[in-house]
Amino acid sequence: MTSAKRITRAFLQAKKIELKEDSKFILFSDCHRGDNSFADDFSRNRAIYHFALSSYLEKEFTYVELGDGDELWENNFADIFNANKDIYLLLKQFHDKGRLHFIWGNHDMKYRKKKAIEKNFDFYFDSAEDQKKELMPNLDFSEAITLTREDGKSIFLLHGHQADPFNYIFWKLSKFLVRYLWRPLQIIGIKDPTSPAQNHRELIKVEKRLQSWVRQNNNQMLIAGHTHRPRFPTKTEAPYFNDGSCVHPRCITGIEIEKDCITLVKWFFEANADGLMEIKRTALEGPSKLHEYM
Repeated sequence: MTSAKRITRAFLQAKKIELKEDSKFILFSDCHRGDNSFADDFSRNRAIYHFALSSYLEKEFTYVELGDGDELWENNFADIFNANKDIYLLLKQFHDKGRLHFIWGNHDMKYRKKKAIEKNFDFYFDSAEDQKKELMPNLDFSEAITLTREDGKSIFLLHGHQADPFNYIFWKLSKFLVRYLWRPLQIIGIKDPTSPAQNHRELIKVEKRLQSWVRQNNNQMLIAGHTHRPRFPTKTEAPYFNDGSCVHPRCITGIEIEKDCITLVKWFFEANADGLMEIKRTALEGPSKLHEYM
C-alpha cells in the first residue's frame, strides 16, 4: 500500500469531533514521554509541558495528542508512568471532563490494540496509599481524527508516519533498532538516522508526501506531527500544518484552535528582570482565520 493510500484510509476511517466557532483545541504531539533517564528527551521539558497543559485545562481547551505521546520503543510503560505520574494525573482531568483525545503514532503504535490501552490506562497503583486507583478507563486511541464543521468542511489530524514507509511498515524493526542500538548510542550523543526528526532528507520526503496528498484531495486541511518540525503554511501554499514536538532543546511547540482561528505557539523558559526563570507562551505564526485554509 502506498503512502497516499494509507493516508486516505486513515482519513476515511477517522474519528469525527464537532468543530464549532467557539471550540477550543490545543494540539501537541511527539512528547516521547520517557523514564527520566539520560536518553529521555522529554524530561528537560516536563515542567514546561505541565505548566502549559495546566493552563489549557483551566481555560477549558480540549487536548488532542497527535501521536508518539509515550516513548514505548525505548521504555516499559510502568517506568514511563512512574517518571511522569503528575503528567498522567493532569491528563486524567482532561479525560474526566471528556476533553481528551489521543492519536497513536509509530512510537506508541501498540495502542492500536484495546488490550494495550486498558492495561496501561485503566488503573494505576498508588504506592503512597498502597492501593489501585482508577486512571483513565474507557480511553481510546485513533489513527486519525477529523474536526468537522456543520457544513462538512474539516481539519484532518493524524500523526504523519503514514507518509514514512520505514516507520509505518517496518515499525517493529525500527523499535528494535532504537531500543537496542540507538538508545545506548543516544546517551553518548549519537542520533538515530532512521528518524525523520534527525534525518533532514527523510524529513523533506515525508513533508512532500503529506503536501502531495493535501493537493490531490482538494486542499484538505491537514495537521500532523512526526517530523518534529513546526510548519504554518502561507495562504497560497497547500494547507499542511505541523505542530512540531515537545522535545525541542529548550521549548515545546503546539497548535491552538480558538475563536475560529489557528495559531502556532511556543512555550519556553525565560529569565525575567529579576533573573528568575519563568515559563512563557508566544505565538510563532498566526492567529489566522480557519476559513482561509478550509
